[in-house]
Amino acid sequence: MTQRRLSPGRLVAATHNKGKVKELKDLFEPLGFEVVSALDLDLEEPEETEASFAGNALLKARAAAKSTGAPALSDDSGLAVTALGGAPGIYSARWAGEPRDFALAMQKVERELDDIGAEDRSAKFVCVLAMVWPDGHEEVFEGEVHGELVWPPRGERGFGYDPMFVADGETITFGEMDPARKHGMSHRARAFEKLKAALF
Repeated sequence: MTQRRLSPGRLVAATHNKGKVKELKDLFEPLGFEVVSALDLDLEEPEETEASFAGNALLKARAAAKSTGAPALSDDSGLAVTALGGAPGIYSARWAGEPRDFALAMQKVERELDDIGAEDRSAKFVCVLAMVWPDGHEEVFEGEVHGELVWPPRGERGFGYDPMFVADGETITFGEMDPARKHGMSHRARAFEKLKAALF
């Protein structure tokens, strides 16, 4: 498919995750977009049945574009821990259970690393942004940020696994970092830069 431009206007963020919605608003609203979330619109959250970040991102964006008739952007992202073979990966949110408790999810990551006596604490955050138009046109963009895991978690900012992740070249966790600074280097920011270069 040929690439197309994304015009400012209403954009549906196909997520029920308030942390992701805030980050997407911070990225898109300065460019003239009105970002409304699947949560705001009371859209059903589709079950993530695909085996990859890209597959799950497309699944969610397709459902939102079909339901609303508006362009939809979905973010599927997660933490991939080297010593755990890339886990929790696409199951990052599910490790937090329902209702989602990322303090427990972080404890589970740490416990599994302890169980195998892992000395390698390297990890990466992966983000795939899927943009789907109501006519079925689709674009996918991926970003990664590499770093190390720390314990105990530090910081009250960010969301998810941010308090246990220190990006390469940094000394503080994403949970301690000013949001504007995190937005400049995060996996989501890197995927967004690719999206912006292609669609704007």
